[in-house]
Amino acid sequence: MLPEAEINRVLVVTAHPDDADFGSAGSVALFVDRGVEVTYLLVTDGDAGGNERTLDNSGMAELRRGEQRAAAKAVGVTDVRFLGYSDGQVVPSLELRRDIARVIRQVRPDLVITHHPDRNYRFIAPSHPDHRAVGGATLDAVYPDARNPYAFPELLKDEGLEAWTVREVWLNGGPTPNHWVDITDAMDRKLAALQSHVSQVSHVEGFAEFVKGRFAAWAEEAGFGEDRYAEAFQVVPTA
Repeated sequence: MLPEAEINRVLVVTAHPDDADFGSAGSVALFVDRGVEVTYLLVTDGDAGGNERTLDNSGMAELRRGEQRAAAKAVGVTDVRFLGYSDGQVVPSLELRRDIARVIRQVRPDLVITHHPDRNYRFIAPSHPDHRAVGGATLDAVYPDARNPYAFPELLKDEGLEAWTVREVWLNGGPTPNHWVDITDAMDRKLAALQSHVSQVSHVEGFAEFVKGRFAAWAEEAGFGEDRYAEAFQVVPTA
């Protein structure tokens, strides 16, 4: 794994608003505490989600973009970008790979965090088809697209974006995690980020207890002991 001291920039690529907060907001808060620059890239605006359906889809998209910016602020992230793909219809296309590769070359991260591209049969919720599509496209954008100057040559020719090699990827939501981050010191900030998504969680009774229970279970599996919280990832070396 990359030594902590060699992680200076992190790019988190997700399908929807709130995905970063469920998957990695605690780890992100700890990165920010250490002075790491973190960027969020959201492939969709989440316009097909939400409990409040008095808004049309464009109104929901605007609402959810605002909620994601507020959630990012709760963990210290100010660089939040949206690609505007249609919620629920994402496929790992060449266009999506190019758009993610563009941001990788712009941000030049040491570490990318994204969805696991495989279906999780232990816990189905992370396996939304948009998640799997974004995870697969992001891995393809990391290798080989972003590092290959001859892939999507217009990124270099027209936009001046030099090739960039991401050294490591962390996948969340998959069936085979091999790395756990103790987020106990950031759990309150993670919960605040999640609760910023009012359209998604305000109607869920006992939401805070549910979240704490889920991440306490990861801490127990990781061997961190009682009264601890953890996020789980599968680490993929990509240098």
